[in-house]
Amino acid sequence: MTTPDERPEYFEDVFPRDGFPRYGWTERPADLPAQAWTTETTHRDGQQGGLPLTAESSLRIYDLMCAFTGDSGAIRQAEFFVYRESDRAALQGAMERYESGAPIEPTTWIRASVKDVQLIKALGVAETGMLASASDYHTFHKFKPGGRAQAAESYLDAVRATLAEGIRPRLHLEDATRAPWEFIAPFVESVLALCKAAGLRPKFRICDTMGLGLPYDDVALPRSVPRMVRALRGLGLAADELEFHPHNDTGLVTANCLAAVRAGCAVINGTLLGKGERTGNAPLEQTLLHLIGMGYYADAQPDFTALNDLAALYADLGEPLPAKYPLYGRDAHRTRAGVHADGLNKFWWMYAPFNVPDLLGRPLEVSLTKDSGVAGVVFLIRQHLGHDLPKDHPTVQAAYAWLTAEFDGGRQTAVEWEELAPHIALPA
Repeated sequence: MTTPDERPEYFEDVFPRDGFPRYGWTERPADLPAQAWTTETTHRDGQQGGLPLTAESSLRIYDLMCAFTGDSGAIRQAEFFVYRESDRAALQGAMERYESGAPIEPTTWIRASVKDVQLIKALGVAETGMLASASDYHTFHKFKPGGRAQAAESYLDAVRATLAEGIRPRLHLEDATRAPWEFIAPFVESVLALCKAAGLRPKFRICDTMGLGLPYDDVALPRSVPRMVRALRGLGLAADELEFHPHNDTGLVTANCLAAVRAGCAVINGTLLGKGERTGNAPLEQTLLHLIGMGYYADAQPDFTALNDLAALYADLGEPLPAKYPLYGRDAHRTRAGVHADGLNKFWWMYAPFNVPDLLGRPLEVSLTKDSGVAGVVFLIRQHLGHDLPKDHPTVQAAYAWLTAEFDGGRQTAVEWEELAPHIALPA
């Protein structure tokens, strides 16, 4: 029961009207890094996953990443392939932009082999990623007959070659969530020793290559993402020397990213809008939305409206987002239910997770079906014509009668505004 003077509780401390939802901490995680940010792999893993990138389109994506990032520091690095001329041209263009003040540092991605180090030594990069397969699924079948020992020595030779060129190594521990700690720990310690002698600090990327990681502390290694992060921190790695790179094969990609940050990993690697191999990489925009909720980026936030242009670019490249892709899919903020349309008419916050129009630059939308009711017609008239008409208004009733006849006649597809508009007769 409510009283006449009782005010509604909207929990605006965690659901602010001018920002993304915030975390109402009951206890702030002890391992939470002081800063957290992301790095991008569209030009590597996104392309590997099917994006048909030319040097021109690669640089357009890089420019949109920079527009999204602005002064926020949300994305700090982007990695590039170097095996083809078009990839090297894209890398060079990005490096020129970075030297002229663009906010995202270009790095390279190679296999941890001496041969691949030769490809990058003259490119001018300060850091390179190096694929170092870590699980026995890889080491026992890629390195015969030596297995783990042969794999480790091959990787360490590549690290030595990288250090000789003055390039900071970033070791990508491929398939880490199926890898034995008995391999990872001594390998990491060996890399640390080599880098200490060279006066450089390495980075390590925890790769949940098959999306098998779990975001729970009460799961054993190697599947527990937070346990893996804490174990690597225990070897002496700082929060900003660890990255987490997951895939979404089992649907836990964003949850695992947040678990990694909460456990003390400062950097999440993925792609804007989740492009990547198989089911995709970590969608950085979703991860960053939650990092903002955790309290990061209080002084400067990335511009989420810039990603509408990136979504349009992917459509132009023949790789459109799924219609129901979170935040930026065509139907991400579209309802077809009459009860939802009625709620939007009465108090649009009822069916909006946050201020979608302002924060994302996307409208709340209604498509009309046999279940949309009169409320859907009212919503569209107000949205497109600016008239707030009651449900019993003759204009509304006439449009709804036409709509009902369509579906009574067997129509199954939704009606959009462009088709409804000719049946709207407003008085002069």
